[in-house]
Amino acid sequence: MELTRLIVKGGVISPGELRSIVNMSLAQGLKTISFGSRQDIIFPNGFEYSETENNGKFHIVYPNEQSGNNIVSSYVSTDIFRNTAWLTGNKFLYVLEQFKDQPALKVNITDPKQQLVPLFTGHINFIASEHEDYWYLYIRLPNWQRMEVYPVLIYSWDIAKIYYEIERLANEESIGIDMIFNLVSENLDTNNRTIDKALNIPFYPFPYYEGMNRLGIDQYWLGLYWRNNLYDLEFLKEMCDLCFDCKIGKICITSWKSFIIKGIPKDRKLDWEKFLGKNGINVRHSLLELNWHLPVATEWSLNLKTFLVRTLDQFDISTYGLTFGISDYNREGHYFTSIVIEKNNLPKDLESIKIRDTYNVLYARHFDPNTREYIIHTQDIDKLELPGILIELSKKYFNELGNNTPMEHNNSAAVTKKEKQEQDVYQCAECLTIYNSDYGDIVQGIEKGVLFENLPDSYCCSLCEAPKSNFVLLTAEKQDI
Repeated sequence: MELTRLIVKGGVISPGELRSIVNMSLAQGLKTISFGSRQDIIFPNGFEYSETENNGKFHIVYPNEQSGNNIVSSYVSTDIFRNTAWLTGNKFLYVLEQFKDQPALKVNITDPKQQLVPLFTGHINFIASEHEDYWYLYIRLPNWQRMEVYPVLIYSWDIAKIYYEIERLANEESIGIDMIFNLVSENLDTNNRTIDKALNIPFYPFPYYEGMNRLGIDQYWLGLYWRNNLYDLEFLKEMCDLCFDCKIGKICITSWKSFIIKGIPKDRKLDWEKFLGKNGINVRHSLLELNWHLPVATEWSLNLKTFLVRTLDQFDISTYGLTFGISDYNREGHYFTSIVIEKNNLPKDLESIKIRDTYNVLYARHFDPNTREYIIHTQDIDKLELPGILIELSKKYFNELGNNTPMEHNNSAAVTKKEKQEQDVYQCAECLTIYNSDYGDIVQGIEKGVLFENLPDSYCCSLCEAPKSNFVLLTAEKQDI
């Protein structure tokens, strides 16, 4: 179903902006709005804002338009879930502010240590590294068959200009990662950093993101989720007023069609609880029900989820840490849940005949969607068989839990510990930049596999330009730190 979308950059919106959207929606006769998986706001098909009402403040994408994609960010996770130490909420806001023009491609800007927001569902994916203000970049343009890693780390303040340059180049036929890197390097003056080790993505169970929860010593955060993804406009209007009263500046939309409000003062917690109670809001759904991703405005998927949740509840099944997705078989894009239930499409010549739907069930390798590898578990099964399959996969998940090592993402094969000790790894004594022969130094045209001793005497540090003589050999013990 084609719907009208309002782009919310990075999933971050002020109470004032949301209040304006609510007022415009009420004026158009709406009673509810929904949220999308890319942290945007969804309206029914046929709904329109007049230019007078919109006043150019919000970016609207109407059905069948190709006028922009949202930027997904994990700003929503900062301060409330585990995160990379240097990546603060303000850092996210500064990076998002660089994007002045609406992106034509899907952009993700995320922290790899959080689990709430998917890392790889964009065409252009910036993922924070351990080095302050530097990001890995993973690219999968719409016509690419697989994702490729950009060969250097990106500086925070270069993210937007590098994105817009890649967007400009994306329309060129047969363009690949090497050509993109070379053209971006030629056309832009950027502060890149050599990749000294592969991206490491630790696995953690999926967090519980609903209800009133403590934030530091004197604040709380509130997560709100409505199972039908139809958020009452009068409720949202009153909620925005309460945010104003509590001097709360940001509301965060999640990828799970819910939203989070951070910074509720400790002395106002009771006011918020009374507000929720007065409106009959349930804020403690079970994990069994909460961690589902459904397509927007599809009644069949909500009905299927309700059937599965009720059946699993009867068997008292634990799904802590698992996430579930329901989708059409021909879904465009990429999954980001542990387990996926695909509804098969009937052949066109059989659409007039009443035939029971069949489903496929897939699960992510190690039940971690960040692997981007899905394994087909069963195919063409009946709806009544699905609960038993999900119970089987849930048991498999808990049997494997804790047996998996953190993932490393690069373009080369994994390196064993013995091989790692034999690697040729040197470090600049001035700025601590690493030269690793497994990666080479693409900034200076040094290919993978070139030993440090074979580098020309004119070689210098890619970051601080210190001479080759300033590099020192790292021992195996230091490499393992």
